[in-house]
Amino acid sequence: MDLPTNIFKAALKEGRAQIGLWSTFADASVAELLAGCGYDWIMFDTEHSPSGPPEVIALLRAVAPYPVTAVVRPGWNNPVEIKKLLDAGAQTLLIPYIQNADEARAAVSAVTYPPKGIRGVSGSTRATRYGAVADYAKRANEEICLLLQVETREALDHLEDIASVEGVDGVFFGPADLAASFGYPGQPSHPQVKAAILDGIRTLKKRSVPAGILSLDQDFLRDAREAGATFIAVDLDSSLLRRSAMARRAEWM
Repeated sequence: MDLPTNIFKAALKEGRAQIGLWSTFADASVAELLAGCGYDWIMFDTEHSPSGPPEVIALLRAVAPYPVTAVVRPGWNNPVEIKKLLDAGAQTLLIPYIQNADEARAAVSAVTYPPKGIRGVSGSTRATRYGAVADYAKRANEEICLLLQVETREALDHLEDIASVEGVDGVFFGPADLAASFGYPGQPSHPQVKAAILDGIRTLKKRSVPAGILSLDQDFLRDAREAGATFIAVDLDSSLLRRSAMARRAEWM
């Protein structure tokens, strides 16, 4: 069996826009429903959800038959947690709260086998199709896509250093945490926050580093796309459900 191709990583390398959706429900049926909605990628969040590796495996299995890439966010830049998610079969990871180049290098090391990294080697995991993928340990990094999340003012100050680390495939901006870092908690579309993020996206575009973002502010997302953002999460599953439920109820007031 051959190593599965990471179509999301290939798209980023080619500069093709990838439109995604954020998912926080630890439910395989929800994941399967969303997988058939035409998005290029779905981000399964284990930082701000009850999900862990067992739930992630179920989510990955649910979306596997569909032409959508599963992106998984661990709770932290923790090599043990990252190792479990990779062994579960995740090929694209979004690592939160990267502050500087040293932390970026630590993330790269965590997804890379020795001698260049520290990822533990196991020959019988879901990632290797339980040993069926030939030369997995030698070739795994060809298809692993590492995205790093910038979500503080300090991280923005080190943006170019973070983006320059070898092995980083993209940088993602988190407006909610950046807003809090700027002193505007709960205001992810504050003009100062938007300006800083758009400037960061333009900086990455000049360096040919893919930039990503999540926002419920569609005008902000269009500005981000214009600035050069490549992978854009346009909504959140729980927000979509709540808005739709409230809108339907309002029809019957």
